Order: sequence, then structure tokens, then C-alpha cells
Amino acid sequence: MTQMQVQPKIGFDFAMGLRSMLRHDPDIMLVGEIRDPETAEMAIRSSLTGHLVLSTLHTNDSAGAVTRLIDMGIEPFLISSTMIVSIAQRLVRRVCVHCAEPADPDPQLIRWEFGVEPGQYGEAQFRKGRGCDHCRFTGYRGRLAIYEMMPFTDTIKDMTVKRANALEIKRQALREGMKTLRHSGWRRVVSGDTTVEEVLRVTADAEDLGVARS
Repeated sequence: MTQMQVQPKIGFDFAMGLRSMLRHDPDIMLVGEIRDPETAEMAIRSSLTGHLVLSTLHTNDSAGAVTRLIDMGIEPFLISSTMIVSIAQRLVRRVCVHCAEPADPDPQLIRWEFGVEPGQYGEAQFRKGRGCDHCRFTGYRGRLAIYEMMPFTDTIKDMTVKRANALEIKRQALREGMKTLRHSGWRRVVSGDTTVEEVLRVTADAEDLGVARS
């Protein structure tokens, strides 16, 4: 494993780092962040030559990665040819295990925000933190991740080439079985790991209401 530290002050940015990595003929390349068009182009070009490239982008959800790369000047056909999967991640606060107690969330709120009826809760174990010294009386201690994974299927690739917007791509991914960040969060709610309010807080900018309940 070889690691390179980016130092923009001396002219060694992400794009230059990628060029240097390619000289080592790596199997896998991990780029900390794609933040400019030059780095995006180098990452795409690297994947075209058979390298597995892993990186991050600032987007609200997994479908937003497509439009973000297009906004950076990457041709849609290159995105379609190289992307394998786009994963969105958020961190939610975990219910404090020292003061956790049964919770009774609002069924109407759950129906509206998650599209789940009371009869569909299954063996849900809703919990909330009462607040204690261990969690500084917040009711939460620690964090856990929720995910949204969008594979680049043939249909998604075709939509990318046609420059479909992020919402259209997301709706298609949902039809193909993708679970949104909010759905991932719901699984953590019913297992008692976090709360409805916490999931809604961290997914507020990632969910279209029509998508969330489709």
C-alpha cells in the first residue's frame, strides 16, 4: 500500500497525485475527494484503463453523484462507462444504552415520512434516551451509519447518457429496488438503535417526499 499526502501549497494536488499513482500501476486507487473538474477527469480516465477507483463527492444522495460529475464537465458517456455503484452515507446518533427506554413514536409522522403503516412495524423495538451522565443528558451516545446504494444498471447508464436529472434517476433506482437513506434509517429505528427524529434530521436534505413514499 502506498499513500500520498496532498499538499496544494507546493502544487501537489489531487490531480497530480492521481498522475503519480498511475505510474505505480495500482490495482485499486483511493482518492480522498473529487472537488474539481481536473481531479474528476483524472479519476474517470484512471477507471477507463482498468483501475478500480474509490472516491467521495459532496452530494445529497447517491443519484446526485451523476449530476455532480456532469456539472464538473465530465461527459455522460464516460460516467456511464466507468461508474459501478454510488453510495450515499449519513451518520445518525445512537440511542444511549445507559438510559434507553421504550418509545412510542407518532404513527401519523411515521406514515407520512416513511410510508409505513402501524400494522407494518413488525417486531419493532422503538427506543429513546432519557438522558443521563453517560450521554450528557442528550439521550444519544455514539454514532452509526445509514446507507443508500445505487448500482449503475443498464437502465441507469442509459439515463445518464441522456442527461436525466437526479430525481428521475433516483425514481428509476427505487423501481429497481434501491433503498433510500431514510429507509435505511427506518431499519435502525425499528431495531432501537436510533430515533425517528434523528433519522429525519439527517435526511431532511436528501429526501423528496414523493420519492420517500414511492
